[in-house]
Amino acid sequence: MTTLRSLLRGSPSTSSKAPGSPVKQTHLEGAATLDASKTTPANAAIQQEFSDIEDAMAAAELIMNDDIAGAEARFKARNATSSFHQLGLGVATFMTSILGFEKDVMAEAAVRLSESESRSWDDMKKAQKEAQRSSGGWFGRGSTAADAGASSIYPPGSEFALVNAESQLMNAVVAVMHESVTEGIKGFYKLRKAFLTLDAIMEAEIKYVNRVKNGDVSRPATAAQNPRISEDMMPGSFDDAEFAGYDGPRDSSSDDDFADAASVQHPQTPQSQSSSRSQRSSLSQNTTPNSKPRRPIPAASQASDDLFTTPVDIFIHSGANMCFGILLLIVSMVPPAFSRLLSVLGFRGDRDRGVAMLWESTRAPNINGAIAGLVLLAYYNALLGFADILPDDRDVAQLADGEDGEGEIVGYPRERCEALLAAMTARYPESRLWKVQEARELANNRQLERAVAVLAANGDSKMKQIAALNAFELSLDTLFTMRWEGARDGFLRCLELNKWSHSVYYYLIGCAELEMYRDAHHRVRELSSAPLAVGEGVVEAARTEARKHKKAAEEYFRKSPTVAGRKKFLAKQMPLEVLVIRKLQKWEERAAALGIDLADAPVVSPAMEMVYLWNGSKRMTEHLLEEARAYGSLDRCTMSAEQRVRVLDEEKDEMAIWAVAEAALLRSLGMTDEAREVLGPVLGTDRNIFKGPTRDDYILPSAHYEVAAAAWRDACEPRKWPSTEGDEAVDAFRKQKSEECLAYLEKNAKWESYVLDGRFGMRIQAGIDSVKWLKGKKGW
Repeated sequence: MTTLRSLLRGSPSTSSKAPGSPVKQTHLEGAATLDASKTTPANAAIQQEFSDIEDAMAAAELIMNDDIAGAEARFKARNATSSFHQLGLGVATFMTSILGFEKDVMAEAAVRLSESESRSWDDMKKAQKEAQRSSGGWFGRGSTAADAGASSIYPPGSEFALVNAESQLMNAVVAVMHESVTEGIKGFYKLRKAFLTLDAIMEAEIKYVNRVKNGDVSRPATAAQNPRISEDMMPGSFDDAEFAGYDGPRDSSSDDDFADAASVQHPQTPQSQSSSRSQRSSLSQNTTPNSKPRRPIPAASQASDDLFTTPVDIFIHSGANMCFGILLLIVSMVPPAFSRLLSVLGFRGDRDRGVAMLWESTRAPNINGAIAGLVLLAYYNALLGFADILPDDRDVAQLADGEDGEGEIVGYPRERCEALLAAMTARYPESRLWKVQEARELANNRQLERAVAVLAANGDSKMKQIAALNAFELSLDTLFTMRWEGARDGFLRCLELNKWSHSVYYYLIGCAELEMYRDAHHRVRELSSAPLAVGEGVVEAARTEARKHKKAAEEYFRKSPTVAGRKKFLAKQMPLEVLVIRKLQKWEERAAALGIDLADAPVVSPAMEMVYLWNGSKRMTEHLLEEARAYGSLDRCTMSAEQRVRVLDEEKDEMAIWAVAEAALLRSLGMTDEAREVLGPVLGTDRNIFKGPTRDDYILPSAHYEVAAAAWRDACEPRKWPSTEGDEAVDAFRKQKSEECLAYLEKNAKWESYVLDGRFGMRIQAGIDSVKWLKGKKGW
């Protein structure tokens, strides 16, 4: 893929710099300034804008160092005089709301961001009028971009257009998280507006870099070279009347919902009113990965140190790459459940381009670079860390375009992520947020014990939202290590710190208590077989322990549905809460039918099912995987053997839950043949068996996903390949396994809606992308 960095390669001062490494701080501290002797009103205004940007960026740095209160105080001190400080105030509130999912803080964030939208729009129009006052283009005859208060790279007012787009982007996220469908759709519509703005800014940057390439940098940009950001390109605040005529998007097929991000034609840059209006119709056209037109990444990372030197240019360059990168990445991962909302945007995401732009933004030592870094680490360690079907490291090393980290960014770039995390930790030594990312990285490298240790020592953040995030990560990792008491205490702590979903917290606490009850129950049985050898007191103590955990498990399980529905997403109940309610209803009905207590009603371990749904097996060592298989054994069920046989015979989905969870553990152990054998009976089951108010409808599609993951493991693991038949046989084997994997994934992608389709949707999409990448590189 040709990028602008390849056009500008060759500067010895920058060519050794690693992609994604921070731009030297001296570029901000020693940024180009105007001649102080020229004390014109225009120069004074520009100097004030430089000062506003640098002060706002410095204040924003406090946010990433866990000092939002200090950042807010500094923003408020200059809020009345600067759009940049007003944006910073919105960012501070947004970060607080997004980390804590607190409705009142989200409402405050929406107000502040709307104020930032309005003010930045006014400032942009003012800057454009100032540039138009002179005749002969934007800057007038004999004037320079700097004299006019504008950048020589971007259209007049671009810095304020960026503030407007950032405000819209954050406001859109808040709206989508709102409990109202209408607000959610308006939020997605705001994303489209932000896209148009950012695309216009990036187009101007591309034109500037092309002029640099052609040696034409002596003259400032003209109107023809740097088109104005028009009202059509960047609409202002959202107008309800503008939305009134919207009659709802057409439904798209499942094929479109899960279309390979790399095979979708990129939206064309809006060059005019007509082109922006015709965007939506052109976006439905798909081409093959090889024939698809690729727009270059609009930033040359190796030359950006030299190209972007003033505070304004650094702010726009890093901010536009950060915002546009996030936007393209988010939209590329929208699950099929939101396909209707996606069509409102009028464009599709581009994961590759979005990721590359985020890496470019991380080079700037400012808040934009820090947020880009945080998004990248969250993407790699949380989202991609959740996926199983990713390009193998050996294939990436051999097949990815570019050298020494240049070119394609494929799969999980471990070394780059480690370097990025180290840089951010050094920049923000007081922040606990980066420690959470460090723990995620450790967990993804199957170092759960170290991850737990990092999180356990990281719980004293000044921000309760980060403390809550840390507590949740610690609780999950403790669950994956099957330390039931620690997991219980961790989720109890989450109840105190966070309002995300108390229903799910209570359920997970009940899962931990149930495992402790099962441990005590079987210990009682063992001790009762030889009471004289251990003493009656020991047996009674074990019985007391069993009764305590049994009572606690039932109390927490029954508490879970009573607090469900308090948190909603686009007016819909959270999928995991729906699952929890179904589980409890199923167990209550089963307990009544069998005449047993609630804690004895589950057959398959609900804790191990939760481990599966959070993909804990990917983080486990071989020892933990074997331990997990033991905890998942059906023999741990506390109902009688006869009752268990009856349940498994009557409720086919129950046995299927065990099969899928067991297959994931076997696959993680490299036992792919055994995993397929376990899944065989499930794959042939009638879909209707999994339908009903208390049935688990995610099981059948997840079984297909597990078969795909097993095939991919075979395709990527050399010990599975033919060992004595030569390279052609190996290639044929890998091709066959890759095609098997893709077939199951594509079947899964077309599956009808089920409760957890969003949770599996991103894993499926990552898998499709990975397989198609390998097939394309191999020419299969």
